[in-house]
Amino acid sequence: MPELQRLRADHAPAVLAFELANRAYFADFVSDRGDAYFEHFTERFDALLAEQEAGVCAFHVLVASDGSVLGRFNLLDIEDGTAILGYRVAQHVAGRGVATATVRDLCRLAASRHGVHTVRAAVAETNVASRKVLAKAGFVLAGPADSDEVGGQPGSWFELTIR
Repeated sequence: MPELQRLRADHAPAVLAFELANRAYFADFVSDRGDAYFEHFTERFDALLAEQEAGVCAFHVLVASDGSVLGRFNLLDIEDGTAILGYRVAQHVAGRGVATATVRDLCRLAASRHGVHTVRAAVAETNVASRKVLAKAGFVLAGPADSDEVGGQPGSWFELTIR
């Protein structure tokens, strides 16, 4: 059974393997991270851990029983009871309800661990799968997103109020 874990330093090799294995798949839905992301992965990963330690963000990985990463689920810009959700799942588990279930779990954690009562997510109009995940997880359309918030594409904000 996959387990949602808070990001730790020892996750770095599995996260890098996940990103590399799914790079082309992700580029079909969101802007490619570019070669520089992979060339400077260690520095970027360490910066994420520092942000998490400062309480600004909460990064999570969905880990399979073999230690591989099946997805990344993040709460960004945690402030005043709100957070922005970002997530991505491996191609081989996409379409199986993994993202929806994990987004629901993360939103519960957002409330209990971080005092978050509103979670927002910006999604490109063309990312039909993510829009479905958010709808199934209880998010509602909240309005248009600026193109720079969704990789230069037209998009929308979705929002979940946690009670």
